[in-house]
Amino acid sequence: MIARGMTNPEIAAELFISAHTIKSNINRIFAKTGSADRAAAIRYARDHNLG
Repeated sequence: MIARGMTNPEIAAELFISAHTIKSNINRIFAKTGSADRAAAIRYARDHNLG
């Protein structure tokens, strides 16, 4: 969903969870992948065949 350019509120609405939960999960993704932003996280996912 991040790679599709969806915003946190859009992702939250599609998954029926809060935008705060999305933000927390994205921050965890950044920490675990060493990514500074969404573009870096997308690059990491593609480099590791995760998406």
